[in-house]
Amino acid sequence: MNLFELNDNYKELASRDDLDPTILKDTLDAIQDDRRSKLDNLATWADQLKSEIDFMSDKKKSWEDEITYRKNKLAWIKQYITDVLDDAGIKRLTTDNHLLSARNFKASTIIDSDEKLPDKFKVTETTTKPDKKAIYKALKSGEEVPGAHLKPNRNTVIK
Repeated sequence: MNLFELNDNYKELASRDDLDPTILKDTLDAIQDDRRSKLDNLATWADQLKSEIDFMSDKKKSWEDEITYRKNKLAWIKQYITDVLDDAGIKRLTTDNHLLSARNFKASTIIDSDEKLPDKFKVTETTTKPDKKAIYKALKSGEEVPGAHLKPNRNTVIK
């Protein structure tokens, strides 16, 4: 069964973007359908949502790669223009469509080797964060950890 074969109640739910979890639960509870059919329709809907998420994730990755590629190409082109202007000793050049001027911006600081830097140029930072693995083990063994608790994580596998 695919999304198009869902009965009208589930089709209408699948098309709505305004449902929060409480309203969705109440609406599903109100649908008069046997448990097997209801869960089958919901599993089909879940499959469709997973497919959409996977498609969108792949598309997002593709767009991010394309943006990175274009940013790199832009940087290369601008560097090439700057090199041509510098080699010719030109500070400003007016073309039919553009005004090009090579200028200096704030220099970038590049660290070649952390080890070679004198200590006066190093900053020591310390951060504290919870050790979730140790907390999990302690809670799982029955120990009480103030400020932490285990939240049950039940889910259904749909194949």
